[in-house]
Amino acid sequence: MIESLVGNKTAERVLLYISNYGEGHVSGISEAFGIPKSQVRKQLLRLEEGGILVARNVGNMRVFQINPRCPFRNELEALLEKILRLLPEKERETFYRDRKRPRRTGKAL
Repeated sequence: MIESLVGNKTAERVLLYISNYGEGHVSGISEAFGIPKSQVRKQLLRLEEGGILVARNVGNMRVFQINPRCPFRNELEALLEKILRLLPEKERETFYRDRKRPRRTGKAL
């Protein structure tokens, strides 16, 4: 939907993933969409250079999130949330409903 605004489909998916989950790393985004890690990394670095995303190291991973100091952060998050709501249900279930919290050992599914 916003591919023409952000430049390409990979950048769009990266932003929607980070908006949905609050943060993301190269491997997680790559696995979720089946996109090569090099393409995801390139878009994350481009968005970081533009001031839209910031990264921090967690162990040996770089975890990216929307820059809290970005001057249009609220508007960007509102736009991304609206786009997530307008996505077809099948696409939302496929890409944006992955469980991220830990599960108690032995708990039934």
